[in-house]
Amino acid sequence: MSQESDLRFIDFALAEPIQKAVTEIGYEQPSPIQAQSIPPLLEGRDVIGLAQTGTGKTAAFALPLLSRVDLSLRVPQLLVLAPTRELAIQVAEAMQSYAKFLPGFHVLPIYGGQSMSLQLKQLQRGVQVVVGTPGRIQDHLRRKTLRLDQLQAVVLDEADEMLRMGFIDAVEDILKHTPDGRQVALFSATMPDAIRRIAKTYLRDPLEIRIKSATTTVAAIRQRYWQVSGTHKLDALTRILEVEESNAWLVFVRTKTATVELAERLEARGYACGALNGDLSQALREQTIERLKAGTLDIVIATDVAARGLDVERITHVINYDIPNDTEAYVHRIGRTGRAGRTGDAILFVAPRERHLLHAIERATGQTITAMHLPSIEDVADRRMSQFKDQLSEVLNSQDLAVFESLIADYQQEKDVGLGEIAAALAYMVQKERPLVPVEAPVSKPMRSDSGGAGRPPSSRRRSEDERGGGSSARPPRGGGGATSGGEDVPMRRFRLDVGESHGAQVKNIVGAIANEAGIPSRNIRKVQIGAEHTTVELPADIQASVLQHLQKVWVSGRPLQIAPTDAGAPVGRAAPAKPRKILSAKPAKSEYKSKERGAGPVKRKKPARDS
Repeated sequence: MSQESDLRFIDFALAEPIQKAVTEIGYEQPSPIQAQSIPPLLEGRDVIGLAQTGTGKTAAFALPLLSRVDLSLRVPQLLVLAPTRELAIQVAEAMQSYAKFLPGFHVLPIYGGQSMSLQLKQLQRGVQVVVGTPGRIQDHLRRKTLRLDQLQAVVLDEADEMLRMGFIDAVEDILKHTPDGRQVALFSATMPDAIRRIAKTYLRDPLEIRIKSATTTVAAIRQRYWQVSGTHKLDALTRILEVEESNAWLVFVRTKTATVELAERLEARGYACGALNGDLSQALREQTIERLKAGTLDIVIATDVAARGLDVERITHVINYDIPNDTEAYVHRIGRTGRAGRTGDAILFVAPRERHLLHAIERATGQTITAMHLPSIEDVADRRMSQFKDQLSEVLNSQDLAVFESLIADYQQEKDVGLGEIAAALAYMVQKERPLVPVEAPVSKPMRSDSGGAGRPPSSRRRSEDERGGGSSARPPRGGGGATSGGEDVPMRRFRLDVGESHGAQVKNIVGAIANEAGIPSRNIRKVQIGAEHTTVELPADIQASVLQHLQKVWVSGRPLQIAPTDAGAPVGRAAPAKPRKILSAKPAKSEYKSKERGAGPVKRKKPARDS
């Protein structure tokens, strides 16, 4: 073990261009799985690596196998099988970075949901490495568009997850298409019988490497749990996320439906949030991950499978909003933070009937999960006041305030008021959208699937506490009385709006327009579904006729809303939410719409750049 701890990457006989890339990236000391896997893989031996997620398995197989690629051949020489599209993309990106100094090197990720014609063009152009999901690799083998006859090595990454997802037969079929002399590396967190059978059948005298269990993976992660009681989960999370020092959040729920439903509810509260599940289009899935990496998204609500292999440095907190039913899933979940030597936080919500699952997780990880107390409203207020003072100090230290000092002096003399009163009024003006002392939100009922979560967006993106459920700060409509502003059980009715995706409309524009012009709290603006030419939305059934008349004249994305009910007048029940076409921030954007009563025509504004 002492020899292993003294190893450096420069001690490995990696190809010079690979070693150069490793040095540039900043890798110095290999992790245990890397230290034990790289030398035998460089020698051409078959390897079985048993290690938990987050231990550096990608570099463990990529660095030695890339060192042996023949760049003069434009045919697949290395095949990596991964259980999910996200992991396939991540592995391909890592390999591209490791091969930065290999001239003429090409790696191709292949997965379902991506254009087949694009994959065919790239295969015809020639690639040395293919990283793919079993199903799409099989498709290419059936079409004879992927040849494996010159394959040097095969990697089975997250083999136990491929077994759990039902890919094991596909994996065996693919292995049968590979040459007899190829090298095989199998990496897995566990070794079920089916994986052991594959190893015996397709690996030759493999070296088995075992890295310590889950405890080593979660040691750098502070683990806490909150006993679910009284306050609803979502309201509890709002308090936790206000007080916690964090960067980005990954929230785990059990079902695909719950990811979308929770994203809608958080967006309506003004959070920069996205969903990640297997039903979303691949373009949206990739966009969500890129936005999280870039910092334009702070919260992702995900299912276990969709988040497998996700590695984003910004993630500081993992929320187990729904407790997993098995300990391996828990370890994989919290392994999304505290990676590569960084620290992380994991918070687990536990209902009284789920305490046995909590004890099972503690036994499996060998660690005690500490109970946490829900932050009080006073804690939230203290946090907001502290942030306000910090902002005040920053402005005082960095800005030239001479003009404003003169203005305040003139105002003080004209109005004969004290500086303290003026400062208090200015502070109110700055913070009225986010009161320093929040109004306590009423206990709300859980989502239909009892799944959800939240993440703390930057203060610049957070709406007022009142608008998020603690009061009624939305101003009354100019066109006359508003609608019921009660809780979750307000009778709803669906309406059609004459603005859609083709006009550039976004959820935030529509929610912002209705909330600000009709005086309807955003929590009562539900199930916004954006179509190509129109949008449907649920509003309180008792909305007044004068309000509807006023909304007729409100413009969004250059078009009047022309709001009209979609039925004959029957209130809409609390049915399951339909899948939205888009998941976007729902923060009201007052500058992006204009009532025609206040001017002729829409306000022309530069369109924001779309997220890549």
